[in-house]
Amino acid sequence: MTVLDTAPRRALDAYRTCEFATLGKSGAPAAWPTAAECREDGTILLTTSLAFAQKALNVRRDGRVALLFSDPTGSGLDPAPQIFVRGRARCPDLIMAGPQGAEEYWRRLFERQPHSRAYLSRPMRPLMSWYYLRLLITVEPEEVHVRPPLDALPAPGPSPRGPVPSALPGAAQLASLPTAVLTGRDASGAPVLARTRPRPTPEGYLVEVPADCPVEPGPAGLLVHRHDEHLDHMYNALVRGVLCPTPDGWLLVPTTVIEPMGSGGPKDALRVLRQAKRATDRYLTRRGLERPKVEWDRFRALAERS
Repeated sequence: MTVLDTAPRRALDAYRTCEFATLGKSGAPAAWPTAAECREDGTILLTTSLAFAQKALNVRRDGRVALLFSDPTGSGLDPAPQIFVRGRARCPDLIMAGPQGAEEYWRRLFERQPHSRAYLSRPMRPLMSWYYLRLLITVEPEEVHVRPPLDALPAPGPSPRGPVPSALPGAAQLASLPTAVLTGRDASGAPVLARTRPRPTPEGYLVEVPADCPVEPGPAGLLVHRHDEHLDHMYNALVRGVLCPTPDGWLLVPTTVIEPMGSGGPKDALRVLRQAKRATDRYLTRRGLERPKVEWDRFRALAERS
């Protein structure tokens, strides 16, 4: 029996994405959405492209991580329990240019994200080769908590602090979705995650924190992200700041906003493609590595079987 056996496995397998939190060089937590595969041996497999390798670099420096399965879009789950996982991760500095070691991960991705199969076409290969150069992250779960669906919890009351300035960092991003995922740290410095309904105030965002999320004051963030039933039309943004206790509850005082994909429009898509290519080149150059050749035929065979 593994730690994951204490969670509803059907729900874990049905989720299309999860929120994945790591610790940066300064110890500040950051979370981003990602696809995950829960394996039969009780581990969880994630991958990241060289273009977005920060998660992998963070894991190599500090393996303490957290995952939250909380956005059921496309899962078919009703109700959809939230599942919080804490554990330790490892990420070898081995670049995978083919699906070996992650065949089921890729098969599911091609099945659940049909538009990604188009990246395998010959005209798209020069633009999308970076997408298939991956690092594998394996998480050994140490603790699992099953939380009720957010809709089952009482809605928070109105903000107790008066009108909110429109210039408050993150106001537009957090207003675009009804919930966000709080990422913070516990007393040991390990990351924790909780989906919540932020309430804007003149100073920041009040957040509700579940009892099994022992968050402490310090650097924190609020992640918003969305996708459709086919893992398309994605958007994500992270509002970073400092979490403080107040008489009204926990308050996230925002400092910066990170939108890796911009608004998702055509101009942003071209910018992301250029940045992804440059970031991939930097990763390889800093290690004195040649660009591996993507094993297109192996990926294509998996896509055709999906």
